[in-house]
Amino acid sequence: MAEKKRPVHTGHRQRVRQEFLTRGIEGWPDHRILELILFFAIPQGDMNPLAHELVDRFGSLSGALDALPEELTKTPGIGEYTATLLKLFPAVLGRYMAERTAPGQIIHTTAEAGHVLAPYLYGARNEMIYILCLDAKEKLLGVKRLSEGNLHNSDVTIRRAAEECMALRATFCYLAHNHVSGVALPSPADMNTTDVVRSALAPLGVRLVDHLVFVDGDLVSIRETAASGRGGYQMVYPRLE
Repeated sequence: MAEKKRPVHTGHRQRVRQEFLTRGIEGWPDHRILELILFFAIPQGDMNPLAHELVDRFGSLSGALDALPEELTKTPGIGEYTATLLKLFPAVLGRYMAERTAPGQIIHTTAEAGHVLAPYLYGARNEMIYILCLDAKEKLLGVKRLSEGNLHNSDVTIRRAAEECMALRATFCYLAHNHVSGVALPSPADMNTTDVVRSALAPLGVRLVDHLVFVDGDLVSIRETAASGRGGYQMVYPRLE
């Protein structure tokens, strides 16, 4: 009797999982990372073609994880549970990064403030604005969300910024918001909001150090943009005067 041939992918899932546990995902292409994720949503079958389909459809690993659930489920083979798992990864990462930046951290530069603020805005589908508050020694007091959706309603932004700064007894603060348009350059409305909030907080003894605009991994400083009179940004600033 002829020996029965074993399927080509026998043990493949276990090998991929073991490689991740021993060496991590350094150097892995996007589709292989997605393949590993799909193992936990779809218990049987070859996930490699579906992983390639996700990369082809959304452009990259981050594109697949950032895609709306209704767009994910348009991909043949992706159901509600799989879409939920894919959306869970950026959500958990954001929470993880936020919890690593606990109150008490010293923040001297815009780069350091951007590092703390980035997890709150990463992967956001709506425009949101946050405020980061520091005490007189530049120690982090907290990060609070001011609004979502209508970023240039100055009355709401001023009121909420003042409330949070007073509640935390802040001396310095940073504003931050995201552009869902994909363009990180500050708009005239961004500049105006910065000036209005700065002027409103000054009588309260709170200095607005900078206003940061995020698009995915890009960060633009409005303070640097205004000072230079051009686009672009500088990631490291001297200590506060």
